[in-house]
Amino acid sequence: MFDNYFRKDIAWGGKTLTLETGKVARQADGAVMARLGDTIVLCTVVGARSVKPGQDFFPLTVNYQEKAFAAGKIPGGFFKREGRPSEAETLISRLIDRPIRPLFPEGFRNEVQVIATVLSHDMENSPDIVAMVGCSAALTLSGIPFFGPVGAARVGLIEGAYVLNPTLEQMKTSKLDLVLAGTAEGVLMVESEASELSEDDMLGAVTFGHKGFQPVIEGIIELAERAAKEPWDLPEESAETAALKKKLAELGSAAIGEAYKETQKLLRQKKVGEAKKAILAQLSETEAEAAKGLLKELEADVVRNAILDTGIRIDGRDTRTVRPIVAEVGVLPRAHGSALFTRGETQAFCVATLGTGQDEQIIDQLAGEYRENFMLHYNFPPYSVNETGRMGSPGRREIGHGKLAWRAIKRLLPEKSTFPYTMRVVSEITESNGSSSMATVCGTSLSLMDAGVPLTRPCAGIAMGLIKEDRGFAVLSDILGDEDHLGDMDFKVAGTEEGITSLQMDIKITSITPEIMKIALEQAKGGRLHILGEMAKGLSGARTDVAGNAPKITVINVPKDKIREVIGTGGKVIRDIVETTGTKIDIEDDGTIKIASTSPEATQAAIDRIRGITAEPEVGQIYNGTVVKTAEFGAFVNFLGAKDGLVHISELANERVNKTTDIVKQGDKVKVKVLGFDDRGKVKLSMRVVDQSTGADISEQVGARRPPREGGEGEAEGGERRERRERRPRRDYD
Repeated sequence: MFDNYFRKDIAWGGKTLTLETGKVARQADGAVMARLGDTIVLCTVVGARSVKPGQDFFPLTVNYQEKAFAAGKIPGGFFKREGRPSEAETLISRLIDRPIRPLFPEGFRNEVQVIATVLSHDMENSPDIVAMVGCSAALTLSGIPFFGPVGAARVGLIEGAYVLNPTLEQMKTSKLDLVLAGTAEGVLMVESEASELSEDDMLGAVTFGHKGFQPVIEGIIELAERAAKEPWDLPEESAETAALKKKLAELGSAAIGEAYKETQKLLRQKKVGEAKKAILAQLSETEAEAAKGLLKELEADVVRNAILDTGIRIDGRDTRTVRPIVAEVGVLPRAHGSALFTRGETQAFCVATLGTGQDEQIIDQLAGEYRENFMLHYNFPPYSVNETGRMGSPGRREIGHGKLAWRAIKRLLPEKSTFPYTMRVVSEITESNGSSSMATVCGTSLSLMDAGVPLTRPCAGIAMGLIKEDRGFAVLSDILGDEDHLGDMDFKVAGTEEGITSLQMDIKITSITPEIMKIALEQAKGGRLHILGEMAKGLSGARTDVAGNAPKITVINVPKDKIREVIGTGGKVIRDIVETTGTKIDIEDDGTIKIASTSPEATQAAIDRIRGITAEPEVGQIYNGTVVKTAEFGAFVNFLGAKDGLVHISELANERVNKTTDIVKQGDKVKVKVLGFDDRGKVKLSMRVVDQSTGADISEQVGARRPPREGGEGEAEGGERRERRERRPRRDYD
C-alpha cells in the first residue's frame, strides 16, 4: 500500500534522526515525519500551481503547531481544544520561515504553505529543531523550486564546552542557547540568548553548529535522491523584462541616486516617489505596468553601488558611525520606571512596571507549566512610520522583536530570591527608521534601572547590515530601514560592556563567510560600547531603591507547619489580613511570605498579624491583647493573633479586686505579661505588673504577687472548669 515509502536514519550528535516519507499525508507536495528520540514532528508542504493575478511578492506562510496529545495532555480552557497560536508557536514558525525564505528563486510568486505539527514530545529533545529539519526535507522532496536543503541545530555551552542539541535538562545549566540554520556553504539564520559571552565564543558556537548539522544536509540529499518528486520549472526572465530593466536604469538611475541623497526619511521617500513617477511617465502603458515591480531592483542597485563605491551611506554616514543618540529616563511621573530612547529617526518609549508574585505569567507548554516573572511587550503602531493601518493583537513581527529584546535582558536580571518582583516592560515604538528592536533593548535597560531593578550591567543593542557583491562587500553599523530592505543581512547584537547577551542574524543571500561574521561582530562591539556610553548620560546604573509609587516587597519566613494557620480554613485568615491591611501577600510552600504594599504602615500591620499567628508566647514577654471574655475568677485575653490566656483576678491590679468587670470589660485593649503555663499548657498572664499606659514592666516596683484571696488558686481552677462546662466550645479569636 505504501509503495513510495522511504526512510533515512542519520547518526547525529550521538542520537539517531529519522526522516520518513510516503506513509503519512501523501497528498501533500512534500511530507516528512521527522523523529529525534521520541519527539516526532509531521512536516508538510503544498505549493499553488499558478500565480494569482497581480501577485508581486512571494506568499510563503509557515505554521508550527503543538498538539496537546503529544505530551499526553488535554488542552485547558472551556472548549478543550487547541486555539490561536501561542507565543512559542509563533516564534518557532518564524524560526522555520527565516532560513528557508531566501532559498526560493527570485521572481517565484506561487503561494507556498509549510505546516509543522508536533505529534509526540519526549520531554528531552526540543521539537523546534526537529521541525526545522523536517520542513527542509519536505521542501527538498516536494519538487517546488527550492535551493536547499537547510540544516539546523541548537548549540549549548556547558562547563566551557559546546554541546550539540543539548537536552531540555542540560539547557538549564547552559550559558548559551543558540539556534542556527544554513546550507552546506554557510549560515543563513542565528537566534541566541547568552550570558555575556565574548565575540570569539559566539563565533565559535556558530562554527561548531554549522559543522554539526552537515550530516543532516547530507542525509536529506540522500533521501531526495530516492524520494524527490519531479522539479517544477524555474521561472525564467524574458528578453522583454531584461530590456525593460536596462531601459529603467538608463532613464532613472541618476534621478533615484539624487533622491537618495536626502538624509531625512520622509522627504527622501517623497523624492524617491516623485522620481519613480517621472520614470514611469516616460514609458508606454504596458511598460509602466511591468516596470512597477522592477523599480525596487533599480533602487537596490543604485543604493548598494553607491555605498560600495564611496563608503558613504544614504544619510551621509560612513559604514561605522552610529546615529545621534538621546537617552532620557523618568519621563512619566506615575510609571515605576520609564525611558525615551532616540537614535536618529528611531525612537522607543519603554515603560517598566513592578508587581508581585500574583502578577507572574503562567505559561503552559508541552514540556510543562511554569511561571515567568519578566515580560517584555513590543508594539509597533502604524503612526511610527507615517502610515495608517490595523490596530489589534500583536503580529508575528511584534512578538518576534519583543522576544529578541527579552532574551537580551533576561540573563542580566537579579535572582528572584534577592529581588522578588514581577517585571513588565512595554516598548512603544513611536518613530521608526531601522532597528527598533535594538532601541527596545536600550530603552528596556534604562527603564528597568529607572524603576530600581538592579541589573547586572546596562545592556545595549545594535543592528548591522551587509552589502555584498562580486566586487566586494561592506558591513554597515546601525542600519536604516532602507538599508535593511535593500541589503543582504540583518545582524542584531545586544550585550553589555562585558559580552554578548543576544544575537540574531538573518541572511537574504545564500550564505555569508566566517570572515564577514567576524568583521560584523567586531564592528558591532565598537558600536555597542559607544551606545552604552551615550545611555550612561541618561542613567549609568540602577537607582538605589524602587520607585516611590511601586509596591515595596518585604520577605519574612515562618515555620512550614504554621502555613496552614496563616492561610486559615478556606483562606479565611489570609484574606482577612489582606483586606484589613490593604497589602498583597504571597505564601510559598517553604514558608517564605512576601508582603507588598506602598505603605510601610500597612506592611508592618500585616507582618504583626502574621507574626502574631505564628509566634509562640515567651515567658516574661509583654504583649498587646484584647479582653474576649470575663468571669468571676478573671479575664480571658486574646493576644498574638489567635492565642489567648487567663489573667487571674489577683493579677488584674495591685489592689484587691472584688469583681473582674470593675477593672476590665469585654473588648478592652490591655497589655499583659506572660507569667508561665499551667499543667495543661494554658497561658497564665498578668496585667498588674505592666504599666498599662506605657507597656513598661513594673514587676520590681509592685513586688511579688500577693497571696490569692479566699478560695485561692483552687477557686480559680474550679471556676475555669465551670466556665468550660457552661460555655460553648472555644472558638478561635482572629
